[in-house]
Amino acid sequence: MINRLLAVVLLAAGVGAGYWLAQKPAAALPDKAALYWYDPMYPQQKFDKPGKSPFMDMQLVPRYAESTADNHAVQIDPQVAQNLGVRLATVSRDVLTPTLELSAILAFNERDVAVVQARAAGFVERVYARAPGDVLQAGAPLADLLIPEWVAAQEEFLAVRRSGDASWLAAARQRLRLSGMPADVITRMERSGRVQSVLTITSPLAGALQTLDVREGMTVAAGQTLARINGVDPVWLQVAVPQAQAAGVAVGQTVQSRFVGWPGKTFNGSVSAILPATAADSRTVQVRVELRNPDGALRPGMTAQVRLAQSSTQSVLRVPSEALIRTGKRVLVMLAEEGGHYRPVEVEVGTESQDQSVIISGLQEGQQVVASGQFLLDSEASLRGISAPSSGPSDMSLQPGRQP
Repeated sequence: MINRLLAVVLLAAGVGAGYWLAQKPAAALPDKAALYWYDPMYPQQKFDKPGKSPFMDMQLVPRYAESTADNHAVQIDPQVAQNLGVRLATVSRDVLTPTLELSAILAFNERDVAVVQARAAGFVERVYARAPGDVLQAGAPLADLLIPEWVAAQEEFLAVRRSGDASWLAAARQRLRLSGMPADVITRMERSGRVQSVLTITSPLAGALQTLDVREGMTVAAGQTLARINGVDPVWLQVAVPQAQAAGVAVGQTVQSRFVGWPGKTFNGSVSAILPATAADSRTVQVRVELRNPDGALRPGMTAQVRLAQSSTQSVLRVPSEALIRTGKRVLVMLAEEGGHYRPVEVEVGTESQDQSVIISGLQEGQQVVASGQFLLDSEASLRGISAPSSGPSDMSLQPGRQP
């Protein structure tokens, strides 16, 4: 609260100083022709005649030709600048090695899914002690199904085998396969010579049981889904990358991830896919990272902090991100010049990494920008009608005002 009050006091002092400085040329240069008149509290509007401001209860201030020589910079005494906490930073050139720090959520690998269906109509004789969420090994039994139509087909096969006709035996075996009978059931039936009417449904892979839709005594139809199993090795990390930084992400890129449940441990993976659509609500690109999980320590639903290290040999200019003044339409910095002059400059900003922003255009290596206190200087510049030249159409032309 104290800091906020101090900021308000400093801002009010800057406004008052700006108005006092704006009034000086009127007294110092009474015989000079004025270029235009303006309100120091609203310097964007320019008037072609003197009079009272329609915005504030004060007289309009003239702007003279002599005063335009330093119209693009604010001069602050070094002692005042020190009292305001003005801190400078040098524009440096460095090799761009951006690192993205993002949050992510762990999800199942949707490529490693098994759906178990009934091969033929039958009845559920037994359901093993399983429930959704259980982690199963490959081949773990789920339920026993009694399939009556297989009984007649197997008895026919055994009778043909006793006849010794090889062509008929091959046809009978083919009929068993077409009825949906698994190869291991046919093999057991041939070796034992007995009808195998009960089929044990097992998990085709190791993973987490998602659904189990069978109950003892129920009737199932051919093709009915009985269970769904999802593999847990590998798993996916779903990372939401801001679209402004998505250009630096590539398939195969190494990713480091850390989980709250495993403090001090880092899990390494790689980008397996960059989804083609951008999330409409967050304007982010969904990136899929694949992580090995042989011991099952990583569980879908866990949150993680990931680091995407990008390699680049491009030399770029960088400034502290705190030096940027974002107006909503453009980005400015306060450029420090000799003699305590500060000038607003429009810059084009690139990626941001480790509190440093890349400057695409607007600055040169070795220049100094204000990293702290720049908002007070920008307010003072606005009061004096000083603005950075825009890269778009100029809006600084004289606008005739209406005398109140």
